[in-house]
Amino acid sequence: MATYGLIGEKLGHSFSKTIHEKLKAYKYDLIPLLPEELDKFFRDRDFKGLNVTIPYKRTVMSYCDKISPLAEKLGAVNTLYFDEEGALCGTNTDYPGFLKAAAAAGITFKGRKVLILGDGGAGGMVRHAVKDSGASSVVVVTRHPEMSPARAQFKCVSYDRIGKFSKSEIIINTTPVGMYPDNGRRLISLSDFPRCKGVFDVIYNPYYTDLLLQAEKLGIPHANGLSMLVSQATEAAAYFTGKTGWDEKDSEIISALRTESMNVVLTGMPGSGKSTIGKALSTLTGKKFVDMDEVIEEKAGMPIPEIFERFGEDHFRDLESEAAREVGKETGRIIATGGGVILREENMDALRQNGRIVLLKRDLEKLATSGRPLSTGIEALEKMARERGPLYEKYSEISIDVDKASREPRDNARLIAKKMDIPMRDLPY
Repeated sequence: MATYGLIGEKLGHSFSKTIHEKLKAYKYDLIPLLPEELDKFFRDRDFKGLNVTIPYKRTVMSYCDKISPLAEKLGAVNTLYFDEEGALCGTNTDYPGFLKAAAAAGITFKGRKVLILGDGGAGGMVRHAVKDSGASSVVVVTRHPEMSPARAQFKCVSYDRIGKFSKSEIIINTTPVGMYPDNGRRLISLSDFPRCKGVFDVIYNPYYTDLLLQAEKLGIPHANGLSMLVSQATEAAAYFTGKTGWDEKDSEIISALRTESMNVVLTGMPGSGKSTIGKALSTLTGKKFVDMDEVIEEKAGMPIPEIFERFGEDHFRDLESEAAREVGKETGRIIATGGGVILREENMDALRQNGRIVLLKRDLEKLATSGRPLSTGIEALEKMARERGPLYEKYSEISIDVDKASREPRDNARLIAKKMDIPMRDLPY
């Protein structure tokens, strides 16, 4: 197979190889290059086609024999290919990839007031895409508007003036704020934008940034950078192969990547089997198992009953929130939570950024109570169930009755994997 790949300076967390190889059309590699290596690399031209990421999207233009009008306008090339005459051509597939991803989420720009956060490389592409799509106004928010590269063509303002644009209808984040490992950081509050009809965040790790979690809670159409990344990749595949139709695989690839990176977060009453079923699910799916109670105990240097006895419940809840932030930012995990994790919305936001929530239900009489400070008897459990039950239901996407048909942990694990479309290992049981 012909060799294709992605060039950039740091490529450790790139999804590009995974995305392109899911097309099963060509070999695709990650090719990290230092600036001083570019001349020789392009002189040798030992490749069939390339994608380009930071910091080389402008730099590679000098190595091209031909550059598309779109890439010239944007001042950025992210796709390189050879035409029939053997000329090295540069174009930009980020632009159509962004527009396709926005359209798929039901976000339209024509006649809309658009607010763009950030004026970096991604921001340049987005600015032109929304303007070309007929936005009625485009405002760029940046820390230094007087030095912004966007100021020649667009209205640029500082963050302290963002309140003057509360009538904005589409909000797009092109900054790295909230990106892994600095998850949870907030740039703006969507409650300040009552007319907002669409939110796009170019970040794809985490899957749900704080901005997108806000949009989801408010029922605002939203999309993240993963859909854009996949769309631009299948656009690039058309240039690489000379064949169209690769975008028909966009939804399938996005779903597969989401499933692979997704955390499965198990919630439920204390003693409902979260750890036992979680370990079985980890074995079945290959996703790493994490028990939040163990994370808390390791950090505190003592078992949970002792934390309660020495420092009280409030201190334990603070440790629990810290653990939720820590484990929730990672990907590809099976996470067993403590029974009270749902008592704080901040915990569930941290766990939902990369995870889907599964509720394990069990009859109160069958709940394990040994070593559980708040589960001292049936009356305590009934009171707890009345208080927590509505929250378990509120946050869960899927619920499992773990006692039904006397299922074993592995049977419950199989049921969860099946309901969530997670591929299962072929195990001897």
